[in-house]
Amino acid sequence: MQHTHTRKQEIYFNWPHPPLRVVLVEPQIPPNTGNVARLCAATGTLLHLIEPMGFRISNAKLKRAGLDYWDSVVMAVHPSFEDFIRSAAPPRFFLFTTKASRSHSSVNYQAGDTLVFGAETRGLPDSLLERHPDQVVGIPIRTDHVRSLNLSSAVAIAVYEALRQISEAKIPRK
Repeated sequence: MQHTHTRKQEIYFNWPHPPLRVVLVEPQIPPNTGNVARLCAATGTLLHLIEPMGFRISNAKLKRAGLDYWDSVVMAVHPSFEDFIRSAAPPRFFLFTTKASRSHSSVNYQAGDTLVFGAETRGLPDSLLERHPDQVVGIPIRTDHVRSLNLSSAVAIAVYEALRQISEAKIPRK
């Protein structure tokens, strides 16, 4: 479905092919997942949700946060992270956590990369982070003020940093 907007103005951008993927592992708060779904629709990013989730896909707050963009979201639900790895076979993935010592902006993102985020209340499991230490990254924050960013804010920061890098890599240097 094409959406008509009175303020719509296209900004030229080199969208990646294959697209990025966002994985939410056991998301708990419907509006966060809805906001992430809207971001994925806006950027052509594929969305993967890992069960168990703290809500049903039919949740009204989830649908409201995604507005009328759900038909533009390419989404899959997986029973576990291991199932996602088996079925999607991502060439590269990065695990976002507040426990990281490496900044998300130090990664050289590529088309097709997968960005993985944990549940709002507990983040990604330590066992997953320990199995893939080279893929663990975080977004710098003032920890003397807050413990973490909102999940949908963190996903937006990560997706747009990856898109920025990928787009700039496509521009010929003079």
